[in-house]
Amino acid sequence: MATRLRKQNFIKNCLSLATNIVKLPLEHMWIDYDREADVLYLSFRRPQRATKTIEADEDILIRKDGNKIVGLTILNASSR
Repeated sequence: MATRLRKQNFIKNCLSLATNIVKLPLEHMWIDYDREADVLYLSFRRPQRATKTIEADEDILIRKDGNKIVGLTILNASSR
């Protein structure tokens, strides 16, 4: 029973995430999570090759190439 509830919660969380991701004005996105460092990397093109990093908020870094945002780095991701 507990395993089934975990699976249901997992699916529910994935669906919630998907609902928000498809609203972004992006064609492609790559997501990487470093559990040990608790850092979530979102890349909007491969290779990302950012030329500038801007600290937008506490623990959020915006990665840019010229005027285009090419990725986000979210520190302490599990607590956001």
